[in-house]
Amino acid sequence: MPVPLAPYPTPPAPYTPPANGAQSQLVCSGCRNLLLYPVGATSVCCAVCNAVTAVPPPGTEMAQLVCGGCHTLLMYIRGATSVQCSCCHTVNLALEANQVAHVNCGNCRMLLMYQYGARSVKCAVCNFVTSVGASASATEQKFNS
Repeated sequence: MPVPLAPYPTPPAPYTPPANGAQSQLVCSGCRNLLLYPVGATSVCCAVCNAVTAVPPPGTEMAQLVCGGCHTLLMYIRGATSVQCSCCHTVNLALEANQVAHVNCGNCRMLLMYQYGARSVKCAVCNFVTSVGASASATEQKFNS
């Protein structure tokens, strides 16, 4: 006796973008290009590399930074303390604006940025280590590496 065929499953309802055309953005997980997508989408397919990137849940605040290793734009969930670059694997400190301070290099006077709580900061231009924090008057030492 013939077995009846199961009916085809009903296809999901097509996605309809919001009427106001609201868009958001994220960084492609494949090629790192900035992608625009309609609010409400759950994933985005990149037109350049065809990688599918999941959209963070609604209400998740995102932030961006430039990787210190390869200068690629990185996007991360606000509040994270570090972000690893998927291109060069550099672990970048993710600092909020109120978590950083500035000091002039004790040797070349270049303006340096450092995280609050740090005891010293090394200048990327001349490699001089400037003491900061509670003991800002402490001796500064030359660091040759």
